[in-house]
Amino acid sequence: MDAPEYDPAKERRRNIIIGVAIFLVLLLGLLGWLYRFWPQERIADRFFTALEQKDFERAYGIWWNDPDWKQHQERYAKQYAFNEFYRDWGLGGEWGVVKSHKVSASGNCRPAGTGVVVEVIVNGRVEPARLYIDKKDKTLSFPPC
Repeated sequence: MDAPEYDPAKERRRNIIIGVAIFLVLLLGLLGWLYRFWPQERIADRFFTALEQKDFERAYGIWWNDPDWKQHQERYAKQYAFNEFYRDWGLGGEWGVVKSHKVSASGNCRPAGTGVVVEVIVNGRVEPARLYIDKKDKTLSFPPC
């Protein structure tokens, strides 16, 4: 009945490892929560960057998540044709010439469901532009909520 001798250093090492593991799990959980809408915010940022550069064709491709949209324009003509898009987001649109933008907030759109609403401050205006970005197909639209 020879019991091993108690080693306080081994016990302390074990407690430190457990503490560090718990800290890392909590840190990863917090970062995951804080950046849960990062992919949608990045899409909105790319969209407004294209508008700043007056590259409306690329912005329209980002809107539909289809960089080759010109190959099959008829697919989008009934829903939101390029000329309507240009009227809304072009030089004479509601936001005018986009000179600057900053993604300011994002959140789920309830009860609508599968997308994220991203708010973007355009040209320093008080009223933000709001985009609805579907999580599944990464297309943009106007917020339903």
